[in-house]
Amino acid sequence: MENVTFHNHKPTTFSFRDAVIDGLSRKRKSIPPKFFYDERGSKLFDRICEQPEYYPPLVERRMLSGLAEEIVSLTGAGRVLIEPGSGNTEKVRFILDALQPVAFVTMDISFDYLKSAATDFAEEFPWLPVHAVCVDFTHSLPIPDIVPNGPRLLFFPVSSLGNFNRIEAKNFLDLVRDTVKDDGMLLIGVDTKKSASLLNAAYNDAAGITAEFNLNLVHRMRRELNMECDPEAFEHRAFYNSTAGRIEMHLVSRQQQTLRFNGHRFDLEAGESLHTENSYKYTSEEFISMASNSGFREIRHWVDCDGLFAIYLLQAC
Repeated sequence: MENVTFHNHKPTTFSFRDAVIDGLSRKRKSIPPKFFYDERGSKLFDRICEQPEYYPPLVERRMLSGLAEEIVSLTGAGRVLIEPGSGNTEKVRFILDALQPVAFVTMDISFDYLKSAATDFAEEFPWLPVHAVCVDFTHSLPIPDIVPNGPRLLFFPVSSLGNFNRIEAKNFLDLVRDTVKDDGMLLIGVDTKKSASLLNAAYNDAAGITAEFNLNLVHRMRRELNMECDPEAFEHRAFYNSTAGRIEMHLVSRQQQTLRFNGHRFDLEAGESLHTENSYKYTSEEFISMASNSGFREIRHWVDCDGLFAIYLLQAC
C-alpha cells in the first residue's frame, strides 16, 4: 500500500526472556502485562473485546459513536492522530471520518500484528497517510520525522491506562504530554469504580476467552523460551481488590511444580500465583487530579448513563 509506512524500533527495553527470569525469581512472582501481546495474545484480546461481560469496549464504542461530532467540535479537524497500543484499530474508526486527520500514527509492540492491522487499515482508508510504529509505548512514543507538522491528538481508548500502577500512570501521562506538545490534546477512555460483581464478571467471561488470554503467557514461555512447563498446571484467576481499587489477574499453580529453561529453575507451590495484570479504576476526581499534575487541563469529560465508563478530552497546558 502506498499510503502506509513501517517504522520498526525493535523494542528490546526488557525482553520477554528477561521479564520471565526476573518475574519468576521474585518472592511474589509477576510478569508485566505488555507481554500478553504476542500475535496470538493480540488476537485473543480482540476476542475479549467482543464478550458481553467485558463492558469497556462495548460501552466506549457506543459513547464514541454518539460523541464523534461533539469531540471534533472541540478538537478541530486536521490533526495528527496518534494511537499507542492500537491493536486492530477498531476503536479509532468511530472518530476518524469526523476528525479527518492529516496522518495517523499507529503503535503496537508486536510487529507482525501491527503490520497486518496497519496494512488492512491503510487499504480501507486510502486517503489517509498511515505510519505504523513498532515500539514499547510504555517507554517511548516516537513520532517519525516524515509525519506532518501540526497539532496532535493522542487517542488512548479502552481504559489501557488501568494496566499501569499509579506511579506508572502518572509517568505515562507525562510522556504523552511531551509527545503531543503545547498545542496537543489527549482523548482517553478510563474505567470507573463500580460494584465488585460487575468487575469480576468482566474479567471472568463465560466463554473463557480472558482465561485463554492469561494462559497464553505460559504457552508463550514454552514456545519462545523452550521452557519445560504445562499450561494445564495453571488456572486463571481474576478478582477486584477494592482496597487498591484494581482488578488483579493471576496464573495460579494447580500443583507443586518446577519450571525449567536454559539452566534456570523456578519452583512453585500448589496455590502459588504468578501476577500477570492489574487494571486500576478511577473516579473522575482521581483521574483529573492526576492528569492535571502531568500538565493537562480538562476540556470536557463524559460518563455513560450507567456510570460504567468515562471518556476525557484534555488539553496540554
